[in-house]
Amino acid sequence: MSERELHVIFGAGPVGLAVMDELLARGKQVRLVTHSGRADVPDGVEVEAGDAADLEVTEKGCKGAAVVYSCAAPPYDKWPELFPPLQNGIIVGAVHAGAKLVSMENLYMYGEIKGKPVTEDLNFDAYTRKGMIRARMAEELMSVHQSGRVRVVSARASDFFGPRVLNAAMGDRVFYPALAGKKVQVLGNPDLPHTMTYVPDIAQALVILGEKDEALGKAWHIPSPETVTPREFIERVFAVTGKKPRIQTAPRFMVKLMGAFLPVMRELHEMLYLWEEPFVVDHSRFETAFGFKATPLDEAIAQTVEWFRAHPKG
Repeated sequence: MSERELHVIFGAGPVGLAVMDELLARGKQVRLVTHSGRADVPDGVEVEAGDAADLEVTEKGCKGAAVVYSCAAPPYDKWPELFPPLQNGIIVGAVHAGAKLVSMENLYMYGEIKGKPVTEDLNFDAYTRKGMIRARMAEELMSVHQSGRVRVVSARASDFFGPRVLNAAMGDRVFYPALAGKKVQVLGNPDLPHTMTYVPDIAQALVILGEKDEALGKAWHIPSPETVTPREFIERVFAVTGKKPRIQTAPRFMVKLMGAFLPVMRELHEMLYLWEEPFVVDHSRFETAFGFKATPLDEAIAQTVEWFRAHPKG
């Protein structure tokens, strides 16, 4: 692939912007397609507005692309009605451009793991609304690849953290309180191992998958730092900030009660089982195939603390 080839990213969340950073560092031309048409980007990055479920928008947005990255997601409580059309629109755009499609996914499709290592070979046993949606969307991606309509590769990551990560289990609700020496509230059991994935690693992995033809037609677990418990993760964050750890667990009944009033909490309650059993993701397939290793956890946490320190809560 040439340096100035066009790469198109759908979504300007933390993953989409991190992919932009990685592509720019490699000298690529970048176009970002967002619903609002607004994004904090350097000079030279194209930004287009539009709903990714609109086929005219995606065909126009993908025009000329060598690789398309699907990093967009609707609001957490709007997945059933909005997510499948969004993915379909991006598929159509990639088809019209003749581009590779790199799709960012999570791990909801596997359902309850019951303490087993989370590998790409697990069955799709999801029973929650969001898990079943993820399973159907993952199956659709592989189906369109096998049909020859478009070349697809799926990238799957665990719960993520890093620069720009807000509204996540280990996002602003951990790093801002830790910087201020305040209490951090965690969901589920804080003393069971739970893999977390660092966003800059996600971005590098997505770009690698877009480069490698041998990755096509498969799902890959993105390498993550060493797995620790949520309690240890938060304690390491506090250690970097120099503050004494203060951690409080939110019991399931409280999450359910809050869900009666807050749609997002209702959606979190549905997926709470992920934090109530060991959840250790195996990424050995990716590491062996491409020689890519995740950023060590302490280094990733330190870099994330510095980002949040440099971007005070408004």
